[in-house]
Amino acid sequence: MSTATDGLGAAIDSENAAVFVYGVAVAYASTTRRSDIDDFTAEHRSRRDELEGLIVAAGGTAPASAPGYVIPVAVTDPITAIRAVLVAEEDCARAHRSLLERADSDPQRRAGLGGLTDSARRAAAWRLVLRVSPSTVALPGTGNR
Repeated sequence: MSTATDGLGAAIDSENAAVFVYGVAVAYASTTRRSDIDDFTAEHRSRRDELEGLIVAAGGTAPASAPGYVIPVAVTDPITAIRAVLVAEEDCARAHRSLLERADSDPQRRAGLGGLTDSARRAAAWRLVLRVSPSTVALPGTGNR
């Protein structure tokens, strides 16, 4: 494995974890949020598929999705469900920022930037739902929450 394929693997792991968390969250989400959750889940699957193609093109092997993931927020109601997906988005932003630092090709850099941008956008949307101010962070993916 190279530094780039390590970064791609970590980004794939974060996307798989996000899909898992969104799958749990949808069971608790209000009906007004389900469409967003469905759309955002599809975006994560699409990004994961793109990253898997890039890791194979770089000579690596895509990591398999784990049977389950630890959710850092106990999901018991619609609010905690949204908090859990917000954490998943922040985790994805960190993984994509790391990919940007490790990438060794333009397609990898574009995927890292796209993933970072998309995760930051989704995180901002969830912060607005939770009424967290500010809804955006200055440097997404740096560990700021």
